Amino acid sequence: MYTMTLRASQTAIAFEDAGAGPVVALLHAFPLDSGMWGPQIGELATRYRVIAPDLPGFGGSAVSAGLTMDSIADVLAELLDHLGVNERIALAGVSMGGYAALAFARLYPQRLRALILADTKADADDEPGRANRDRLIQLATDRGPAAVLDQLLPKLLGPHTIAARPATVQRVRALAGRQSTDGIVAALKALRDRPDAAPGLAHIAVPTLVVVGDQDAVTPPEKAMAMAAAIPNSQLVTVPDAGHLSNLENPDLFTAAVREFLDRLPEEGSPSRMG
Repeated sequence: MYTMTLRASQTAIAFEDAGAGPVVALLHAFPLDSGMWGPQIGELATRYRVIAPDLPGFGGSAVSAGLTMDSIADVLAELLDHLGVNERIALAGVSMGGYAALAFARLYPQRLRALILADTKADADDEPGRANRDRLIQLATDRGPAAVLDQLLPKLLGPHTIAARPATVQRVRALAGRQSTDGIVAALKALRDRPDAAPGLAHIAVPTLVVVGDQDAVTPPEKAMAMAAAIPNSQLVTVPDAGHLSNLENPDLFTAAVREFLDRLPEEGSPSRMG
């Protein structure tokens, strides 16, 4: 794990940087950090340069005042600049990471080679959703991140995982348990206030993979189907026996789907559409 302070945002960002080859950036889910990508980084790094930051306020990264999905996209762009990444990247995000990936696609389309949107959605929170974010903000303030995870865990993980994969449940608890209250609160506000990204889906001009766990109760398969249908050059993969954190719940199938998608991308300078 490396750490650097970005000049423009004055934000200290921790990140993994593994492997060599075309760049793949991985953006993690709430309320975890880049450690959630453990099952994927080693496999992908055999052929790709994998960059997995802790988003501001998570893991080893400093809390960023006024955090938004757009500011997360800006932080990623600045991190890539500092690492000397001038090529277009493949960008993957799960849940909150997917919201940030959509912001990056809107703000930095010229830096994007491909997009992977996993267990996420394009539309903004509705009023009940915003009210629930406010409730979780108060819960985090009063009782800390562990109390927030207790509320979220039955929805983050699918029934199969909860019943049959105790090690995965403990892994998620451990990842969430090392986050700070300030980071959790800042992210909840950013999630609550994120704009509707649906109008931009038709303008995504790069190959896109949409992934969803078949037991995802937060952003269910029908949301993934609608998003894939709205993105011109996209494909949809459903991961069996997985909920909202499909990369952790069924890592072998998730990683295989991502690796197959990446391996089929055209070389830089070739036509962008995939056969």
